[in-house]
Amino acid sequence: QVQLVESGGGLVQAGGSLRLSCAASGRTLSYYNMAWFRQAPGKERAFVGAVSRSGGLTYYADSVKGRFTISRDNAKNTVYLQMNSLKPEDTALYYCAAGGGGWPPPSAAYDYWGQGTQVTVSS
Repeated sequence: QVQLVESGGGLVQAGGSLRLSCAASGRTLSYYNMAWFRQAPGKERAFVGAVSRSGGLTYYADSVKGRFTISRDNAKNTVYLQMNSLKPEDTALYYCAAGGGGWPPPSAAYDYWGQGTQVTVSS
C-alpha cells in the first residue's frame, strides 16, 4: 500500500545535528500515522517518535525528548526527524514506519517499513 525510503543519515560528532527524511510512494501519506524507530547492533528495535496523520500530535521516547523533533509534510509525501544534540548512544540504523490504525498507535501498529538509514555519532 505504501513504500518508504529513508535518507539523510551519516557520520556526525557528538553535539551535532542531522535531519532524516522519509519519502513515501503509493497510498497518500496522510492516511497513516508515522513513526521513527532505531536499532543498534546486537540490540532490539527501539521506538523513537511518532506523529499523527495531520501532524498535530507527537510523542517521543524519553531518551530523545527535547532533542529530536518529528514532523511531516503531507503535500510532499515526506516525514522528517530533526536530531539535535546527538550523543554516541544515538548511533543506530534508523527506520521510518507507517501504520493505518488509531492514535496513539502501539508499537506493534506499524505495518510498513523503509530500508533504514545509518546514523553514526562519534565522541
